[in-house]
Amino acid sequence: MSSKTKIIELRQKRAKLIADARALNEKVQAEGRDFTAEEQQNWDQLMNDADKLRTQYEREERLESVEAELNSSEGAERRPDPEGRGNGERIEFRSRSMRGVEQVNPGWRDLPEWRRLMRTAESSYTAGFRGFLRGQPASAEVRNLQADLDTQGGYLMTPIQMVDQLIKAVDDAVYIRQWATVFAVPNADSLGVPTLESDPADADWTTELATGNEDTAMSLGRRELHPHPLAKRIKISRKLIARVPNSESLVIERLGYKFGITQEKAFLTGSGAQQPLGVFTASPDGIPTSRDEATDNTTTAVSFDGLINAKYKLKGQYWPRARWLAHRDFYKMVVKLVDGNGQYIWRESVRVGEPDMLLGLPTYMSEYAPNTFTASQYAAILGDFSNYWIADDMSLEMQRLVELYAETNQIGLIARLSSDGQPTLPEAFVRVQLAAQ
Repeated sequence: MSSKTKIIELRQKRAKLIADARALNEKVQAEGRDFTAEEQQNWDQLMNDADKLRTQYEREERLESVEAELNSSEGAERRPDPEGRGNGERIEFRSRSMRGVEQVNPGWRDLPEWRRLMRTAESSYTAGFRGFLRGQPASAEVRNLQADLDTQGGYLMTPIQMVDQLIKAVDDAVYIRQWATVFAVPNADSLGVPTLESDPADADWTTELATGNEDTAMSLGRRELHPHPLAKRIKISRKLIARVPNSESLVIERLGYKFGITQEKAFLTGSGAQQPLGVFTASPDGIPTSRDEATDNTTTAVSFDGLINAKYKLKGQYWPRARWLAHRDFYKMVVKLVDGNGQYIWRESVRVGEPDMLLGLPTYMSEYAPNTFTASQYAAILGDFSNYWIADDMSLEMQRLVELYAETNQIGLIARLSSDGQPTLPEAFVRVQLAAQ
């Protein structure tokens, strides 16, 4: 069975489960009563099974996308590196961070702030780093870069190709990173983010030689994105890392998952203090409370009219790239809602790669979105997430712990990756909020 056929079958099975859940809900509503305990249990089971199928086909679609990208890059042009390094092969960066750097500034490799990181792209350094993971003595070049680090205690600069692959793995695991505007900054440099605090006044009709009135309404703000360190310790079998030819891939796989979860939580609910500022965090530095919409919702549930209010609080120009993002418990609530004609406002998709739709806009699900449905709490967010900016520091540091896990024949690896993020244009987002008490 092909991957595409499998995905279609999973989507069709999920659609059947949702149809059964709707039929049960319609039966109860037609009889003008609440669910019995058995009916509620059956309905919950149908929706839970539908959620599991969605997770399965989204995983398959993600793998298919990654494989297609790998296949398309196999025939990439090979050319000498600008500094004559890397065995004369072109370094094909895959993360959105590094691709963005190359698009904005093709000569970035020659900039002083990037030279130190590009030294890690040399084949001798990459070989030395592989030896470092296996516990072999470090080469002279590796020792030199290790001595350059401010962090003490045996940290080593990771080859930039490996950092790129790790961040690409995190890109694949975290929804907001896939949609956001992402920048790579060297050596944890800060990134100034210009923000439009208030719109300019309307233009004036005037004569050919006149210039119109001077605008005094528009104002720009400025916020700093400063990558904050994110550390994680993983354990790997000595035997496994010695026998796996490409030990970096093993480390990337483990770290990508761990970093991805932490970043997803921060991009959603982070406080902004030594961590990213989340979209569900009310803040004048990100999305203020003026972008909350609670009208027509109750203290425990959203309503059809409440979601309509949220959609139309967002300007139409943001709709082409707007998405709903919420916890699965939110969608379990929304799946029952109908419009004035009795039509369900949430439509599941059976097409490969196509998301479910809510009021004509795509929906996405995150386990780390808020799911406490009580008075004044957030239930979902709708927005154009390209207006969420992320800054990645490409100087990933790694420490090898030799003795700590010796009794279990394992080694420990501590990785320190720095990143920051925040919303930059409040009007591009609307948060769905439950009514106050």
